[in-house]
Amino acid sequence: MKHESHEERADRNFVELLQGARVAVTGVQVLFAFLLTVPFSPGFARLDLADRWLFYVALVGAAIASICYIAPASQHRVLFRQGRKETLVRRSNFYGIVGALALAVSMTAATTVVIDYLFGATLAWVTAGIIAVLALWTWFGQPALSRSDGADQESSAGDSVRSSSDD
Repeated sequence: MKHESHEERADRNFVELLQGARVAVTGVQVLFAFLLTVPFSPGFARLDLADRWLFYVALVGAAIASICYIAPASQHRVLFRQGRKETLVRRSNFYGIVGALALAVSMTAATTVVIDYLFGATLAWVTAGIIAVLALWTWFGQPALSRSDGADQESSAGDSVRSSSDD
């Protein structure tokens, strides 16, 4: 988008950030809703203190992720027609990163609780480590490497036409 104005770029970037959040928010809200019901199930009473703390981490992580993914749309409503789109873009990007971190923590903790309940601590912690590494690599590590080398080696020639300020 070579010939777009600063305002047009901010508008496009905000729409793209909201689209990305829409993908994540559904999963986050389903996870959060499920976690809210778990303590009321009969088996929850059998969890030991360590698993209850892991459950706490999963629940709070899902709540934080929900807040972060909903924040851009809410702030857009409050700041509507105030000429603050660039501020919204920066905040939305920050909230998306924090939301993804919180989601990774929540998913890892929730999975650890379930696997510990079903199979024991050793498999639970091994699985947690794998899930955490996978989430951190795919969501943050790999994109960080792409940023640092200046280009994504896997992209096709047609993908190389883009503005450096967009990503």
